[in-house]
Amino acid sequence: MPTLLAITGSPSPHSRTAVVADHVLRRLSHAGFDTAHLAVSELPAADLLAARRGVPELRRALEAVAGADGVIVATPVYKASYTGLLKAFLDVLPQDGLAGKTVLPLATGGSLAHVLTLDYALRPVLAALGARHVTAGRFVLDSSVERGSGPDRLRPEAELDLFQAVDEFADAVRAAAAPAPALAP
Repeated sequence: MPTLLAITGSPSPHSRTAVVADHVLRRLSHAGFDTAHLAVSELPAADLLAARRGVPELRRALEAVAGADGVIVATPVYKASYTGLLKAFLDVLPQDGLAGKTVLPLATGGSLAHVLTLDYALRPVLAALGARHVTAGRFVLDSSVERGSGPDRLRPEAELDLFQAVDEFADAVRAAAAPAPALAP
């Protein structure tokens, strides 16, 4: 069974980005994947900034990325780009840290003016880290994430759009994990 890891780069522990990532992981878990969530904000900041890969928390995070068949990279958009926190973590990954992996980029933000962050800021970094396949990402407006007295949820139209990308990602991960057909003699 393929293993999937969501990496969230929000500095806030209760961010809309985490809500979106958890929503995605629930759907993928129900589809039969083993899932895990890595919130970069929970890693020791000084060790992350100093790239101390041998520190147990960072070593476990890097091992989680290495062991995943597919990776979801989710970030809020600040100043027209992904967060510095996410950048610090991506910088700690080895140069080929996403080699052979299928990756789904996700972003959240307050305005559609930032939707190109996925293609012009995040996708090139994921490709540079060796991702085998970066699937079509999704941008989720902050206003589409409803938080309050009940459980956090996405507005139905945002959920449908997001789940289309998630299903395409799941299909790509399954295809990559499938054994290659035997060649005829």
